[in-house]
Amino acid sequence: MSQTTTYNDKVVRQFALVTVIWGIVGMVVGVFIAAQLIWPGLGWEISWLSYGRLRPLHTNAVIFAFGGSALFATSYYCVQRTCHVRLFSDKLAAFTFWGWQAVIVGAAISLPAGHTMGKEYAELIWPLAVLVAVVWVAYAIVFFGTIVKRKVKHIYVANWFFGAFILTVAVLHIVNNLAIPTGLLHSYPIYSGAVDAMVQWWYGHNAVGFFLTAGFLGMMYYFVPKQAGRPIYSYRLSIVHFWSLIAIYMWAGPHHLHYTAVPDWVQTLGMLFSVMLLAPSWGGMINGIMTLSGAWHKLRTDPILRFMIVALSFYGIATFEGPMMSIKTVNALSHYTDWTVGHVHAGALGWVAMISIGAIYSLWPRLFGLDGMYSTRLIEWHFWVSTIGTVLYIVAMWIAGVMQGLMWRTFNEDGTLTYTFVEVLQFTYPYYGLRLFGGIVFTSGMFFMVYNMYKTWQMAPKKDIEVSVSEPAKA
Repeated sequence: MSQTTTYNDKVVRQFALVTVIWGIVGMVVGVFIAAQLIWPGLGWEISWLSYGRLRPLHTNAVIFAFGGSALFATSYYCVQRTCHVRLFSDKLAAFTFWGWQAVIVGAAISLPAGHTMGKEYAELIWPLAVLVAVVWVAYAIVFFGTIVKRKVKHIYVANWFFGAFILTVAVLHIVNNLAIPTGLLHSYPIYSGAVDAMVQWWYGHNAVGFFLTAGFLGMMYYFVPKQAGRPIYSYRLSIVHFWSLIAIYMWAGPHHLHYTAVPDWVQTLGMLFSVMLLAPSWGGMINGIMTLSGAWHKLRTDPILRFMIVALSFYGIATFEGPMMSIKTVNALSHYTDWTVGHVHAGALGWVAMISIGAIYSLWPRLFGLDGMYSTRLIEWHFWVSTIGTVLYIVAMWIAGVMQGLMWRTFNEDGTLTYTFVEVLQFTYPYYGLRLFGGIVFTSGMFFMVYNMYKTWQMAPKKDIEVSVSEPAKA
């Protein structure tokens, strides 16, 4: 006799909704600061609107508000369905939602006000950093508590990636944010000098590696097979992918510190492990794309699946580019240029945003007991503006970055620089315009998405909105 498991989908709906809302906010801020690089007076000399204050707001909004909310939504959705049990604690799950929103609102107030710890991807003042840690511990309890009480023996590979992302981000965040408070809005880090730099980029690159890679690979391993209606191409490859990725990624951070005061052997170690990362990264990309073997025709009619496969393609581009840029001779050209900005956004827009968008489109109608979204045509439009916007953005930054690197290393016969910084900036201006246009195009798609989600919600019978979706569990 089969039994029925009722899932907690309220918290999934909440996180899915704010994913899109915060995505629009973060991307609009990104478009605004991209415009400021062309028209520096756009902030009207208001300190809250200065580039230096809005830039960390943009990165925190798109990474932690948009990307983080997508990870909460999809991990809570996935772990219940693969374990055939309800979330470990409804109250703790609700706390993670409201606590995470409190962190985001706190960041939206404190960062434009100029209150920051001054570390890349770790700018939040110490009270907010403490709140992040508390919310994250609650998240871990909910996720792993659900795993422990599962009704199936096997732990699906997506949950391995989600679990690794949750545990590692906790360690990274707590260690990097260790500080001595001097007041409510200020603190001093316990590290100094080169040690502080190494700890920061051990955190910074692994925030990319686990928050922006491992977590979203968990998303990929559940939603690509689900949307394609086929099992993952190679389960053995997925396990090799998991263990090799998490073993190697931890050591790649020093490639951010080439040609600095950090010991040379540390830089070389970071470079070697970065190059090694190409193998597991492309193994995962191939595993995801090859899941469509025998079902390639679905790409013609399913724009959600198209989002996911193109996201995997951008993941492949970014994870080829990253190891290449970590090689010291290449890094001598690319570092401190807009090539790095293009690389980051190939991953951020092409991989993180597009896989998240595809996953939200996949799960949203299921949360209301519907067969699909309100409009497939709107998803089609969203796919094309997202793809075109991403390509425009990253190509503009690739060209600008290579040009900057070459111009900055061009010398006259007497050893002086051929080009001044201002001259290089003038040559870069047209590419800043193209980058701005690409950002506007990409962001416009998010408005299609929020409208489509709203109309889908309206289609659902009201009684279904108030109750959780039920699925049969194994007998």
